[in-house]
Amino acid sequence: MDLPIASSYDEIVEKFSWEIPEYFNIADGICDRWAEDEDRVAMTYEASDKQVTTYTFADMKNYSNQLSNLFASLGLNIGDRALVMLTQSPECAISHLACFKSGVVSCLASVLFGPDGIKYRLQGSEAKICITNSENLAKVKQIQGDCPDLKHIIVIDGNTDEQALPFWESLKSQSTQFGNVKTRSEDTAWISYTSGTTGLPKGVVMSHRTLLGNKPLFEYYYDYFPKDNDILWSPADWAWVAGFINIFLIGWYSGSQVVATSMQGFDAKDAFRIMEQHKITVSLLPPTVLKLLRQVDTEVTYENHLRIVLSGGEAVGKELALWADTRFGLTISEGFGQTECNGMIGTNPRLMDVRHGSLGKTMPGSECAIVDDEGAIVEPGVTGNIAIKRPHPAMFSEYLNDPAATADKFISDWMITGDLGECDKDGYFWFDGRKDDVITSSGYRIGPTEIEDCLLKSPAVNVAAVVGVKDEVRTEIVKAFIVLSEGVNPTEELAESLKDLVRNNLARHEVPRLIEFIDALPMTTTGKIMRRELRDRQT
Repeated sequence: MDLPIASSYDEIVEKFSWEIPEYFNIADGICDRWAEDEDRVAMTYEASDKQVTTYTFADMKNYSNQLSNLFASLGLNIGDRALVMLTQSPECAISHLACFKSGVVSCLASVLFGPDGIKYRLQGSEAKICITNSENLAKVKQIQGDCPDLKHIIVIDGNTDEQALPFWESLKSQSTQFGNVKTRSEDTAWISYTSGTTGLPKGVVMSHRTLLGNKPLFEYYYDYFPKDNDILWSPADWAWVAGFINIFLIGWYSGSQVVATSMQGFDAKDAFRIMEQHKITVSLLPPTVLKLLRQVDTEVTYENHLRIVLSGGEAVGKELALWADTRFGLTISEGFGQTECNGMIGTNPRLMDVRHGSLGKTMPGSECAIVDDEGAIVEPGVTGNIAIKRPHPAMFSEYLNDPAATADKFISDWMITGDLGECDKDGYFWFDGRKDDVITSSGYRIGPTEIEDCLLKSPAVNVAAVVGVKDEVRTEIVKAFIVLSEGVNPTEELAESLKDLVRNNLARHEVPRLIEFIDALPMTTTGKIMRRELRDRQT
């Protein structure tokens, strides 16, 4: 299913229609069909020591076939789940490929998670296997006793023990031949987790057709790629939808080379070096990344190879977009979507008039609108809910084991994003802000509930509320308001220990940068924390 060849946005919208086959397996689409060309490069991997290794699609097919056979030898069946907790790496790609091939459902998890975050996802997904690195093995073993479904741990590097299998050593005894499961397009392929905007994070169930639903959208964003041997890279982690779909899956579906880097934390100067050295032509650079690149721009010499820069995940803003245009010698593309439905709204600078500061227009094959709380489309210029209409092949199937939350995500056939905005008379969408309590920080979307629950582990904490505070570089930073238990005095040492509590149990990006001790939290008459009032105090 290709994007129609056309010379304008309006012409593409008029010509485009969806064609989703009954059967489709992501592994066939992103790997096996390209593996017939034994020299076709799939991945360039730069390790932490800057050593570079190249993998062909044929390599990836063979390794993932071996892992699929290992899954079978361990007793995994179609529909079983595997938690893949890895950074950008060949092992991460191979693990997801093997899951797609064998009908095992891969579950995305970040290496930044602490034991509580890992346990929540292992328990919720009922994963029977976890694939991770040696640095995270101790975390998994710490909570393994609380995860009765977890039968096997595979470790990709370093020393292991009798409780874990070494990744590469275990593959050696397995055959490189494997017949991919004939999956229906609607069969579940992977599970992502939301940021937990209301309540704890929810498992977002994605089917094999999700990739087909994203393909023409990113052909639009990336202007009919691949072109001239496109090479894709982004600092966005593959544990999240942006890096996983927009770079890894989409790049390989096009048969393009993807660069994977083991960056631990973001280094703006090194990002310039990576883009120059690896001759990156297509990159996803979230707004926070662009801000950090701008800070060091005068300190680096950079030979530009980019023809496409896509930014999104939060509002880019006119000033930042204009800087990126000048710096990279192009007009950046902007995209808007969320875990449940990626790539809803966006721009292609060659095919439409770009208005920096806006999100762009509804993507071809989609129906997006601003609707009120009853699902009625509002007039141009009126603020309402940014929404997309179902069915849509890129849209999630359901929230895992949560039909009530799935139903609540929709008003009639409109999937409500939780973002507020306006649509002008020309069809351009403009972002106003979040309707719920999600915090957008450094490209991560962070829900408050998990952090609040973690803070309550401390006997010193009586009540906690977490909000986002505006920040020039990160968009927002996490701030916690703490009501202490009786007899406990507020100190800087206590504040630091509470930060460590979150750091050790959840993830680094969820650690409150600010902690304020207060006597009482604003509450509704029904006892709910009024986080909006706490946010308003910061402005």
